[in-house]
This record gives sequence, structure tokens and C-alpha cells, in this order.
Amino acid sequence: MPAPLPPPDLDAAAAYPEVGQARAALAARDWPALRALVDGQEPHGRTFLVGQVGDAPDAEDFLRKVLADEPEDPLAGAMLGAHLIRAGWRIRSAERAQHVSREQFDQFFDHLRRAEQVLIDVTARHPEDAAAWTQRVTSARGLQLGQAEARRRYDRLAAGHPHHLPAQSSLLQQFCPKWSGSWEKTHALARECAEAAPPGAPNAVLVVEAHLEQALDHGNLRAASQFLRGQQVRAEIHEAAQRSIWHPEHRNGWGWVWVRSTFAFAFCLMEEWTPAAQQFAALGHLGDESMFGYLGDEVAQFQRFREKAYAKGGRP
Repeated sequence: MPAPLPPPDLDAAAAYPEVGQARAALAARDWPALRALVDGQEPHGRTFLVGQVGDAPDAEDFLRKVLADEPEDPLAGAMLGAHLIRAGWRIRSAERAQHVSREQFDQFFDHLRRAEQVLIDVTARHPEDAAAWTQRVTSARGLQLGQAEARRRYDRLAAGHPHHLPAQSSLLQQFCPKWSGSWEKTHALARECAEAAPPGAPNAVLVVEAHLEQALDHGNLRAASQFLRGQQVRAEIHEAAQRSIWHPEHRNGWGWVWVRSTFAFAFCLMEEWTPAAQQFAALGHLGDESMFGYLGDEVAQFQRFREKAYAKGGRP
């Protein structure tokens, strides 16, 4: 019997060393080092790091001081906005609205309104800042400003960064029925982003994310699996893989662990164990909560599906 596999490492720093470096710079309150590292990345990487580092629970006072000292610094504002949004979302929790208390909602909205004040100033001074606009797409959803406003914010970002996957994924959530959208709009956005992206780009994962959202909305795994194995849905997921992870020009870049984890999860629910095993093998010891957390403990669910994929699909 092969030795049991260790749990996946879901910490982003395990996949992206820059995350650990940025966290260390923030912990040391070394703003010049943090700014040089984050601003040295391409837009997707910069947005990724803003979100990861902004998630630090004790960062608000420091980021406010930096912003007060350097009000023209877009990174300080984007990171403070991200910090406030994530802190607010932790208070709200990931539960559906009917399971969130009035007090939780009040604190949640307070955090998002404070984030908005900061981010509006950043995007006014620096309208090309993709990280700040991405946070504003997310805050629009949390503040229930509506699909038109969320789309307006995304379009402002897309004018300079037309394939910015972090913002596209946030807007996709806005269009889901759980945020007062519709499946028609959700799938239309996913297809729009996938078809516009260059060959081999990761954006087609949005097609998979949209189908997984609808599948898991059925409330049980059997119904979810049946939905994903439908002829049209299966074909669209395979086409998304051909555009991205199976394309010869595909490369693992920022967010690649989430992309491959999402495909792995979908292939598992579709009972296509060989392609699922191939994605788990590509991930190695890494993993992303992706949508495994929808089923319970994300680490346990990731392990369960990985073991099943290797048992049924073979370990490459």
C-alpha cells in the first residue's frame, strides 16, 4: 500500500514566495521593501499580493499611517481597502444572508463603507490601478450596490486591464443568484471572459466556476454531479480546459493553484478521475480552498477527492 499523502498546503506563501516576503515586510513595518516588492509585479500579481497582505489582522493602523504620510501612494490605499473588506467579510462570515445577524451586518457594512472612502480616493487619483478597482468590485457586491454598478466598476478596470482575472471572478460572484443575479448572466459573463482571453490564459476557469456554483446550488453531491455530467455542461468544461490548462501555451502564473484546484474539483464531481488526477499531480503538495470548502472542511474535502482521483484515475 502506498504511504498516505500529507495534507495539502493551502497557504498561498507555499506556492508564491512573494507572499511570504510581503508578509515579512509588513510584519517588520518596512514599507519601502513592501512597496518595491508589490509594485514590481505585473497587475495580476500586484492585485494578488494586495489581497493576501491586506488580509493581515493587525495591519490597519500601520496602513493608515502610511497613507496619511503618503496620500498619493495608491498601494497603501488599495491595501487598506482590501484589509477593511476582508475584515468585514470575516465578521459577516460566508453564510447565506438569513444566517447572518443584524449586528454582523452592521459591522460588515461599516467596514465596507470605510473601505469605499479610501478606494474612491485611490481610483480618482490613479484610475489605472487594477488592484484598487478589483477591491471596489468586491465592495460593490457587499454593499449591495447592484449589478450595474459592479459592472461599471469592472468596465473601468477592464479599459486598461481587459483580462484581469481577480476582478472577473469577483464580478462573477455578483452575477450569481445568491447575490440577486441569475444563472444566465453568470454563464454569459464567464463565456465572455473566456472567449476574449488569449490562448492558454487561465480566464476560462470562470466557465468552470460558474458551473460549479450552479451545480452545488442543488444542495447535494448527487444532484451536483448529475448536473455537471450533462452533455452541454461537460462539453463547456472540456472546452474551458482546452482554452486554458490543456492548451500548449498555458503557464502556471499568479493564481494557478486556484485554477488547477477548481478544475480538479469539477473533474471529480464529473467522475472524470484521470483528468482530475492529472490536476492533483500538477498541484503536488499544494492546494487551494477553491470550492472544496463548500462541502465542509476544505483540507479534509481536498484530501478525500484527491485520494479518490488517484485511486480511480491513477497517479501520473
